[in-house]
Amino acid sequence: MHVLRVGLLVLLGALLTGCGYNRLQQQDEQVTAAWSEVLNQYQRRADLVPNLVNTVKGAVQAEKDILDSVVEARARATSIQATPELINNPQAFQQWQAAQGELSQALSRLMVVVERYPELKSISGFDDLRAQLEGTENRIAVARKRYIDAVQTYNVTVRSFPTNLTAKVFGHESKQNFSVENEREIARPPAVDFGRTESGPQQQTPPAQPAPQPQVEKPG
Repeated sequence: MHVLRVGLLVLLGALLTGCGYNRLQQQDEQVTAAWSEVLNQYQRRADLVPNLVNTVKGAVQAEKDILDSVVEARARATSIQATPELINNPQAFQQWQAAQGELSQALSRLMVVVERYPELKSISGFDDLRAQLEGTENRIAVARKRYIDAVQTYNVTVRSFPTNLTAKVFGHESKQNFSVENEREIARPPAVDFGRTESGPQQQTPPAQPAPQPQVEKPG
């Protein structure tokens, strides 16, 4: 009887391996891990925003609307509970994605504005904060790329035969990924270069002079 049980377990294991069950579990864990890193980096950016706003506020009081838009965008982005289950809820995923895109756009506008205030460079801690934000945006891009790749691999397995049959039996469905349109908007990190390029006046090319017309002698 013991030998029979062992044989059945071995046979069951072989069947599960052949039908892609183990591969689905492994890839599902990879997607979850990649998604957790995406959320971690977005949270890191959200944590930097208050410091950024408070540091810039004193120097750019005239840009209160821009600062307020950043604060409001951060509030919307952090109001959506970003859990691992979010990638299984298309509507919630789209809302979270849109909120993060709004924050990226607000930060981009702020970065453009502060370039007009060279006195920011003299504020203690500003350069360090700028470097942290730039590094965070790069980490977001890397984490998002890894998530995109993990989801693509997982979704191919879920939709391919015969593993799609196993996926249906065990409730595995395609997971949400960043849309192409959203990638174009939020994959571009906000510009954080506060240096101002000095360029002299451009030389304008003088207008071309009309070619002289040949003189035609009139008959005497």
